[in-house]
Amino acid sequence: MSTSDTPIVPEETAQPVAESIAEPVVEAAVEPVAETVADAAVVKVPEMTPSECARQLKERFPALFAGSAAKPLKLRIQADIKERAPGVFTKAVMSAFLRRHTGTTAYLIALTKAEHRVDLDGQPAGEITDEHRQVAQEELDRRRAVHQERRAQEAQAERAGRDKARAEERAAQQQQRAEQELQEQKRRNRAQLLRDFEKTTLTRANFCVLKGLPESDLDRVLEQARKEAAEWAASRPPMPADATPRDDRHAARPPRREMQASEAPRQDKRRAR
Repeated sequence: MSTSDTPIVPEETAQPVAESIAEPVVEAAVEPVAETVADAAVVKVPEMTPSECARQLKERFPALFAGSAAKPLKLRIQADIKERAPGVFTKAVMSAFLRRHTGTTAYLIALTKAEHRVDLDGQPAGEITDEHRQVAQEELDRRRAVHQERRAQEAQAERAGRDKARAEERAAQQQQRAEQELQEQKRRNRAQLLRDFEKTTLTRANFCVLKGLPESDLDRVLEQARKEAAEWAASRPPMPADATPRDDRHAARPPRREMQASEAPRQDKRRAR
């Protein structure tokens, strides 16, 4: 599996390297040296954060720690740092920094690709064992699997959210159409009620009983029906002045028998030819 496309997992989401993985990758780089008498004579300095430690290491040893590409550290590099910068970095601070530094995805990629380790001056300082390369690659594979699983879960959640939104939109549209159809049916019922009322010979009371409508509501419903009929008539496009009314179209045509009689001489002439 290629590591060139390995995603950089954020520190807050990256899982700590297991002891079996950290031993060859991290501990080999931070193996402590024996305390000397000179160390006891050094004045104790305030504890610094790993970030401040990283900044100072980049300033003091740019050949190893500066630049965008991580470099595999020489084994027991902590002893070299203490020798070159005595009393600057405490054991706890160096251990915390090196554990974080050697646990980054960029550093693990460097272990799988570099040919050798590097000392404080940027010079080759020992080969990288196959065991260390394998452990680094296994950790990269694990992180890649975690990243892919997270991406798959996010994509699934996104699809579920889109499906839910579409379902809610369809439900809202169906409800809106149903409401529109209901209102349209009510309008038709009022229009039919108005037509029936204008043609009925029943008394007002009997008409309301027949229609199942309270007599107290009749005037209101009829008034609404008249208003809707006027609005509907006003919304229709005007008829052209030269247009024949629909009911007069058939009356404007000559009777069918007269049309047949006028066509007969023409047909005879065509036969004669």
